[in-house]
Amino acid sequence: MNLHAFLETKPLFYDEIDYARMPKAYERIASHFTLPKIIHLVGTNGKGTTGRFLAHMLFENGLHVGHYTSPHILHFNERIWLDGNDVDEEHLEEAHQKLLSWLDPVVAQSLSYFEYTTLLAMVIFSPLCDFVVLEAGLGGEFDATNVFPKCLSIITPIGLDHQAFLGETIEEIAQTKINSATGIIVLAKQYDAKVVPIAHAKSQELQSQLYEVETFFDKPHLEALIDYGMKHQLPLYLQENFKTALCALTILGYDCDLETFSPTILQGRCQRILPNVLMDVGHNVMAAKALVESLGEKKVFLVYNSYKDKDFKTILEVLKPIIEAILVIKIESPRAANQADLYDVAKTLALPIASFETILSDKEYLVFGSFSVVEAFLKGLCEK
Repeated sequence: MNLHAFLETKPLFYDEIDYARMPKAYERIASHFTLPKIIHLVGTNGKGTTGRFLAHMLFENGLHVGHYTSPHILHFNERIWLDGNDVDEEHLEEAHQKLLSWLDPVVAQSLSYFEYTTLLAMVIFSPLCDFVVLEAGLGGEFDATNVFPKCLSIITPIGLDHQAFLGETIEEIAQTKINSATGIIVLAKQYDAKVVPIAHAKSQELQSQLYEVETFFDKPHLEALIDYGMKHQLPLYLQENFKTALCALTILGYDCDLETFSPTILQGRCQRILPNVLMDVGHNVMAAKALVESLGEKKVFLVYNSYKDKDFKTILEVLKPIIEAILVIKIESPRAANQADLYDVAKTLALPIASFETILSDKEYLVFGSFSVVEAFLKGLCEK
């Protein structure tokens, strides 16, 4: 069975996760891997862009680098980036067949979509890379990516999200994410002060060095980074992610020439795809706040939908100052929120709401809400 057919047999979402399954599977095949140096990213927001900035910086230093990120928007290949490009179908299929030959068939079938693709990425990366930048899924200490030893752990901003799996409070969520850390720790700017002491306690437990991005750079470097962000028109939250990546790069002993380096941004991260359309895969309160800060006084038509387990009332409340009207786009997911609930929230917030039909050239749009929202919008554009 080819890769894509095999993956279609696995559900993307689970109500319960067997946390022992991935470590057992990896232990059985670990001898097949010659592991590169692994940089692990955990957090609520910013993992994808921070990881891609860092992977690109390392690649520009002449190193062979892999970057594993999730989920994808249109094509599975987006998850596995190697030396500047998404992996091609031939390499994906070759790695899939190799992995199937290593795994017991029952084990291969039992692995979740994310667990299997994490192993698949490492089959591709391990013989080729000097460094692998490995992005956790929704978790931390129990995440599939956490089975691999790391040289560096990066903690991006942590906020409330995936509470059903991670805990109901910032402290609980931060603890389970930060428990994954080993080796040197890089702590990105945090928007909730309760995260910081948890990270420091972990570094003391590990007897390892912790670097806080907020205090890492001196004034001349900070000024240069502000100029760089303005030059490349990076929204404020992407400037912070770039700063985190640069901090990690410096700790690893490499340089980034800001005069010549052009930042590579993942698709769907505050991306302007048309002159009047901005697209962002953010799907939580922290992401909404970052967008409001970036857009300032600008008003937009919000092309939106949500999963039912998201706090879409608070998200829309945060976005309200920039919303002209909400346009609900249809998404194909069993997790999609009930449309009547979205309309009720809009009514409570006194926001106009209607179904999304098309974009008009004289209006400004923000496509936001989840990877599924961005996927639906892009597929709609392709069909026109």
